[in-house]
Amino acid sequence: MPFFRMARSILISGGLALLLSGCGEQAPSSSSPAGVEAVSAAWVNEDPIYLVDVELEAIAQGRITSGETFGRDHPDFRPVLDQLIDQRLLAQEAVRRGLDQGISAQRRLAAGRERLLGNILVENLVTTGVTETAIDEMYREQVRLQQLDDEVRLRHILLPSEEEAMAVADQLAAGTDFTELALRLSQDIRTRIDGGSFGWVSPNDMAAPFPEIIANTPTGTQSPIFQSEQGWHVLRVDERRTRPPMTRAEMRPEIITFLTLSQISEVLRDLRAAADIRDDSSATRPVGDSDTPARKTGPVSTGSGSDPDSSETPAP
Repeated sequence: MPFFRMARSILISGGLALLLSGCGEQAPSSSSPAGVEAVSAAWVNEDPIYLVDVELEAIAQGRITSGETFGRDHPDFRPVLDQLIDQRLLAQEAVRRGLDQGISAQRRLAAGRERLLGNILVENLVTTGVTETAIDEMYREQVRLQQLDDEVRLRHILLPSEEEAMAVADQLAAGTDFTELALRLSQDIRTRIDGGSFGWVSPNDMAAPFPEIIANTPTGTQSPIFQSEQGWHVLRVDERRTRPPMTRAEMRPEIITFLTLSQISEVLRDLRAAADIRDDSSATRPVGDSDTPARKTGPVSTGSGSDPDSSETPAP
């Protein structure tokens, strides 16, 4: 299977798109130097926001790429920091009101934690497995495969029956011009007016049995008659050429995505094989209808304006 189609196939079949936000757009980066992650950018009610968090948020928003220098002198630093400050203020206020203690809130917080941990795993796989050496190896292999994937300039004549195709093959063998016969007899309206010409095409992008027929038809000759879903064909290969391979920079994002997808797919396959997964199809009520809420540890306002979750009985 060609490389890029394989990458898309893994992405779709594995259901991994949500875990790969921007992983193909950035190169693997080394871990931060010791102590860098503890450097604060701001404090919000004695709660720190770290420089590394501002940088990660800027990467997530597409303002910078991984590895790009990002500090207070960057024009996007202050807007991103202000967003994180506002986010922290809202989170602190939600906790002050006890909104983090309800059953629904606890489940949503747990789901968010799972998503973040999944993303952290992806980042770890990229950092440890998607190395420059692996990218170089994949690129060399793709260049080799691309050079085998010739482009060809084709003509064909489409006919409704085997007998008519045999008659055309006999006329070609007798020296009749291919273009003339295509213009006069081909049932393919799109190519007939141009003497049956497909123009330049990549054989591997065509439906079977065209790739095999093209591979076995020397340049400047006609193929034996063959059948496809459209009817019977006689095909002529006018010319062949090899496309120049993509550069490493052009192919790099796809390679990073493909290598990351491959690793995640392998990890998920092993985890599913080892896990005890049961589909609780017998459930007749939403989970949590009679769940006991978590204990409230923060101050909670009471009265008519309080949060509905705040009146629930605390668990031991």
